[in-house]
Amino acid sequence: MQAIVLGSAAGGGVPQWNCRCPVCRLAWAGDSRVKARTQSSLAVSPDGVHWLVLNVSPDIRHQIAQMGDLHPRVGLRHSPIDAVLLTSAEVDHVAGLLTLRERQPFTIFGTGQVLDTLALNPIFDVLAPTVVTRRPIALDQPFEPIEGLKTTAFAVRGKVPLWRESDVSTPEDEYGTTVGVVLEASGTRIAYVPGCAWIDDALLSRISGADALLFDGTVLRDDDLVRAGVSEKTGRRMGHMPMDGADGSIALLADIPVSRRIFIHINNTNPVLVEGSAERRLVEQNGWIVAHDGLRILP
Repeated sequence: MQAIVLGSAAGGGVPQWNCRCPVCRLAWAGDSRVKARTQSSLAVSPDGVHWLVLNVSPDIRHQIAQMGDLHPRVGLRHSPIDAVLLTSAEVDHVAGLLTLRERQPFTIFGTGQVLDTLALNPIFDVLAPTVVTRRPIALDQPFEPIEGLKTTAFAVRGKVPLWRESDVSTPEDEYGTTVGVVLEASGTRIAYVPGCAWIDDALLSRISGADALLFDGTVLRDDDLVRAGVSEKTGRRMGHMPMDGADGSIALLADIPVSRRIFIHINNTNPVLVEGSAERRLVEQNGWIVAHDGLRILP
């Protein structure tokens, strides 16, 4: 199995186009300690030929251009991307679908809630249903979006997409709106959880023993955005738990047997993005890798 991080940042990327938070200021200035990052996406293949893309960010065209594995290979029109799996309907996970509208066949997989959310917005109909099929998946039921790639989606604590919050009464928590995924091929197992508001026993059981865990790294502390002066929302209010603290992911996942621990979906305000910083050292000393675009997880 092969796995490549196409995009490692949260919504907006790094630097965000209109942001001058401390991290983005360094990035705009060309400081080598802060790598530019596109919005969160992962590519996985059981054979290096047929690829599944998990979450299709608005940066997908750039990500494909940067990743030779995903370039067209034969004929006039072709793509190695055979399928897409959406772990949520957040803008930074689905907007890139509009870029993939050039009548190239592939399949979109997602929970009923995620696909229903897409159906509410007719702009996604540019993906002609005669060419691009949408297939609902059942939680906790293994399936193969690509032959040889066993995939199981499971519910995690999260929230409805920001652009739908006014339509629902409890935006902070809705099972089935946000999912994690376990991918298995050739005796290798990856757990992918780019959005998570809380770690419970069910999640711990899912990820235990994985060869690689890619986990929500949106914020270092719950009040990252407040400290940076760019928002009044906390990480948990946005559906993302912090890395640090007694109830953070570093502490709660410390005893779980996982071969590689990787933070992904990292917000532009998160100080761990600054290489060599005290915050980055804290994460690395606890055995975590801060993902960057192009990071090859496997082999």
